[in-house]
Amino acid sequence: MGNPAVAKHGVTILHGLDRAVKNMDDIKNVYSELSVLHSEKLHVDPDNFRLLSDCLTIVLATKMGKGFTGEVQAAFQKFMAVVVSALGRQYH
Repeated sequence: MGNPAVAKHGVTILHGLDRAVKNMDDIKNVYSELSVLHSEKLHVDPDNFRLLSDCLTIVLATKMGKGFTGEVQAAFQKFMAVVVSALGRQYH
């Protein structure tokens, strides 16, 4: 949080996840341009998407406490797996 550029990118990522939630039936197509951007222009290692997913899961579990049931965790991880797959699609 001490780095404004990192904080700003965090907000960008959360807005991107919101976009995925609003387009659950078409995440791969909605994220196609992001996949190209991260692959061809930014050269982001696709493993970073999985790591971010793991970090977000841990943060969510910490914030939700007992509300982060097994069912909630399974649903969130399934959603994030689709997001990670869509972001990494251009790499394949």
